[in-house]
Amino acid sequence: MASRDSASSGDPFASIRAGTLTHLRKHGCHCYPFFDGSLLGVIAGAARALRIVELGTALGYTACWFAHGAPDARIDTIDFDPEHVRLARTNIEAAGFAKRVTLHEGAFDDVLPKLKPGYDVGFFDGFDPTLRNLKELRTLLRPGGVLITTNLNFGSEARSYRERLSDSKQWRTTFAAEDGRTAISIKI
Repeated sequence: MASRDSASSGDPFASIRAGTLTHLRKHGCHCYPFFDGSLLGVIAGAARALRIVELGTALGYTACWFAHGAPDARIDTIDFDPEHVRLARTNIEAAGFAKRVTLHEGAFDDVLPKLKPGYDVGFFDGFDPTLRNLKELRTLLRPGGVLITTNLNFGSEARSYRERLSDSKQWRTTFAAEDGRTAISIKI
């Protein structure tokens, strides 16, 4: 939930971000909030996104930014941790986005094949980007859709994932944020 102090700081969801960091320390999980939620909101707004898919809900910080930045969008967000889903649901409801954000509890590989293609924006913020996730996200995104991928320095497939995003026949990509750990790509 956003507080008056967090709204004055320029981040209306700063309390969710702070709560996520507190949860991370107590829970010992990998639910780091994205470094700049406003960037995601701006990208979603610029894309005039109507449908957004997010892999890695954590406590709902980025889902709120997507909903804020693209006020006509519906967001599907996925997390395997039942505690994260519970806390995210509370945060998303408190922010007023419950009608536009659908939380899916489960593994990415189980949930993604059940979603219908045609997303305008995809966001990977799970711990370990896999080639299977990239293939599924590519299938779900419309041509010209935007894919934002974080954590490109984690996991055994991160290098191959980066190489696939660099394939100019499939993607137009910039490794733009967090010293190259985050890519912003357009599906060709």
